[in-house]
Amino acid sequence: MRRTLLIVALMLLAAWPAAGKDRVRPAAVAGSFYPADKAQLQGAVDDFLQTARSHYGPAPVAIVAPHAGYVFAGQIIADAWRQATGGDYDLIVILGTDHTQPPFDGVSVYDGGAYATPLGQAALDRDVIKALLHADPRFVFKPAVHEREHSVEVQVPFAQTLFPRVKLVCAVVGRADPKLCGDLGRVLARVVTGRRVLLVASSDLSHYPDHELAVRVDRGTLTALASLDPRHFLEVTRKQERDHPDLATCACGKAPIMLMMAAAAQLGAHAATVVSYANSGDTSLGDVDRCVGYGAVRIDRGNLGPDLSGLPEVKGPPFGRGSLSPQAQKWLLAFSRRTLKQYLATGTTPLARDYPPELGRLQGAFVTLTTKGHRLRGCIGHLQSDTPLAVTVGRMTVQAAVHDPRFEPMTAGECRQVSIEISVLSVPQPVSGPDRIVLGRDGVILSKNGRSAVYLPQVATEQGWNLEQTLSHLARKAGLPGDAWRRGARFQTFQAQVFGE
Repeated sequence: MRRTLLIVALMLLAAWPAAGKDRVRPAAVAGSFYPADKAQLQGAVDDFLQTARSHYGPAPVAIVAPHAGYVFAGQIIADAWRQATGGDYDLIVILGTDHTQPPFDGVSVYDGGAYATPLGQAALDRDVIKALLHADPRFVFKPAVHEREHSVEVQVPFAQTLFPRVKLVCAVVGRADPKLCGDLGRVLARVVTGRRVLLVASSDLSHYPDHELAVRVDRGTLTALASLDPRHFLEVTRKQERDHPDLATCACGKAPIMLMMAAAAQLGAHAATVVSYANSGDTSLGDVDRCVGYGAVRIDRGNLGPDLSGLPEVKGPPFGRGSLSPQAQKWLLAFSRRTLKQYLATGTTPLARDYPPELGRLQGAFVTLTTKGHRLRGCIGHLQSDTPLAVTVGRMTVQAAVHDPRFEPMTAGECRQVSIEISVLSVPQPVSGPDRIVLGRDGVILSKNGRSAVYLPQVATEQGWNLEQTLSHLARKAGLPGDAWRRGARFQTFQAQVFGE
């Protein structure tokens, strides 16, 4: 009997949650929101930080950073964290938002000793955690809130990279109530007074509008955020959500943002700078019809008023279909190469930005990858003129590398073995028949019976085909008989500016 009771006691002890100082929050979204492999994750964080917006002046008191997957938001997350580079911090407080549990009033502080990612365990500041849990009953520890919450977790690898010796406090803020957030923000400020603290508010912006609406709405949200007035921020975001019923939210981290505003104000920070902006439709893996917005903001001591220089521009694309300048060609090739290298190494992609204005044109393009022996390794393009050219090239680089059905996906080891060629396309135009096609000048789209195929202008010349051979091969590429082009087929032609490494 005693032995049975002892075994039961030991089993209960083994199942009992670890004591606070021994409790480690394991990585929950590694492999989905960011790479699960340590080397790939470190490579992604390093790549994003290397191209992040420069920091300036004294280290900020607080930053706002998005929390979507790194393939979409990684560059803007890095822009925010880069502002804190070199700061002499001895504490980082990361304020996330609740995505997984029913709404609650208060702040759930992770009561543990460490917070794990594939980069290792980030130590938590036990003294501050205990002080918060005793300072106000609305600071609590709700284990379920933290189990699958990604808004804190995606920030931690940046903290581990830039501030490996600084301890963290990881918290999830509940309901977005301005009075509640104001009260608890002031409590937080009181607890950390005397510490060299960096506050991190984790929030994405608009959810699921098209690209044009995302830019307009996010501009309004970031302007309100830069006022550092929690009530004004909440009023603006709620009004925009009422005005656009299809908008799921203007910001999914309203509560951590408002709590951060209150705490930062108590710590003497009253100057906000919008550092950068993008949305998922700007990325190489995004969708312009269904976007999520991302903004990086820094908050500094002093009262200089808001700096809105990083706000998104609301303007149409540049017009014109002339040849690209040598500068633009060079930029596109370098960006395609960087996209290829980063994607194959880390599963993330660089953000297309700071490009020559002509690359903002809505224009189609193909990216062709060939081995050193001039053998095709991948070629995929986008014919429609509906996406900025710089973004199109980034997207087609990824597609050509891993989604051309004729080839196995490329591996990181092959990156140096391929050359990149870019074909920038004119808008396809219908022609009356094959006799209107000029080989070497025209790319050709053949369509018949719901099937279609396309050849770039250089294909026939490179293969040494005449017109009949070209159209026969094109028909077979479309899954049709070789002579199907002779009767009932429709043709479109386009031209291309072709350049390569």
